[in-house]
Amino acid sequence: MDEPQEGKKEEKETDFRRLQSYPLIRHSDMNEEMRTEAVELCVTACEKFSSNNETAAKMIKEAMDKKFGSSWHAIVGEGYGFEITHETRNILYLFFGGNMAVTVWKCS
Repeated sequence: MDEPQEGKKEEKETDFRRLQSYPLIRHSDMNEEMRTEAVELCVTACEKFSSNNETAAKMIKEAMDKKFGSSWHAIVGEGYGFEITHETRNILYLFFGGNMAVTVWKCS
């Protein structure tokens, strides 16, 4: 009788992971093309460096600098607050994997 309950528990965990792996954009004023590329980049970095937020942020910053010009900044982590000054149409704030937050912005 333990086997059906274990199967249901594993199924619920799989569903939870699937729900939490979708990026949730909290705020963005980027144009559609830039936002799509930035979200894909953030998801890739967070998946690749899931245990090292600093390296994920560095990867995001360097890729954004290369693709969209210099002066990009990135924060990857859990439980942080921020107040920043940024260029208009150049900020993205999203959650990924449940409680992992990513903020990317450009300032000159």
